[in-house]
Amino acid sequence: MIFRKTGPVSDKLHVTGLPWSPSYLLAGEEPVLFEAGFHCMGRFYERDVVGVLSARQPATLFLTHVHWDHCGAAAYLKNIFPSMNIAASEKAAAIMARPHAIELMKKLSATVVPLIESIEGIDPGLLIREPFEPFRIDTVLADGQVVPLGNEMSVHVLSSPGHTWDLLSYYIPEERILIATEASGLLWQNGFVGTEFLVDFDQYMTSLNRIAELDAAILCQGHHFVFTGEEVKKFLASSIEAALRFRDDVEHLLIREKGAVERVVEIIKEGEYDPNRGIKQMEQAYLLNLRARVAHLAMRLKERICGTGTTGTRY
Repeated sequence: MIFRKTGPVSDKLHVTGLPWSPSYLLAGEEPVLFEAGFHCMGRFYERDVVGVLSARQPATLFLTHVHWDHCGAAAYLKNIFPSMNIAASEKAAAIMARPHAIELMKKLSATVVPLIESIEGIDPGLLIREPFEPFRIDTVLADGQVVPLGNEMSVHVLSSPGHTWDLLSYYIPEERILIATEASGLLWQNGFVGTEFLVDFDQYMTSLNRIAELDAAILCQGHHFVFTGEEVKKFLASSIEAALRFRDDVEHLLIREKGAVERVVEIIKEGEYDPNRGIKQMEQAYLLNLRARVAHLAMRLKERICGTGTTGTRY
């Protein structure tokens, strides 16, 4: 099954806030959150979490990475649940210390508010309109670490670079739940499977193949959908295939367009972003990410051509 809304996915896992950019609640003996979504949606996450936990508070907020649409409401949730620790990678903590990164998060967080307001069923009065607030990482996590959750569950930490350098995935083996977000790729609402590496394609493929080997029965991607049962393996296989196809297509275009990154970005956007009429990533953020992917593959291709001693190739 592909779960497409907020609410309970299983007796313990809940999607809170907004499927477009959710926070996942694992409501066990020691409840925890994964992801903090959009800054403006903080009250929606709070409402849904309190609706499940009542007077209990989440013990930890596990962040996969500190892109603005994955950590946006972290400061708000910390204020609401003051005993909650915020956990992320060492690289994420370093990013949060950079003033330029904070300013970009503020800028992008502000631009999404009008889009959220236009979603049917959203109460605009609950949206937070103050600027994005930075926050502190309380607990630094590393690959291979196991975080116990009471007597019944544990969170296994997997370093998953490729989309970003700071990205972590989280696996709860007792429930066979995998919080992989962009490490697993991304199924769009129109059925297109997006390839989500930004910093390194080869690392992305290593991370994607690693999580595909896990015995997961529930897979939480970063936006829109949760996969259950047979859909988990099916989606991961299609994501691997889509990533290899994206690499091949971009390399072909780079050669054809003689290395013109902006021209290739324009062509890719026309083919994958423009036809998508559903709820989708803002164009500014999409282009920022797409340029990073194409530029990385351009450098990778150039190094490969030069490294093989090829001569006479115009690139």
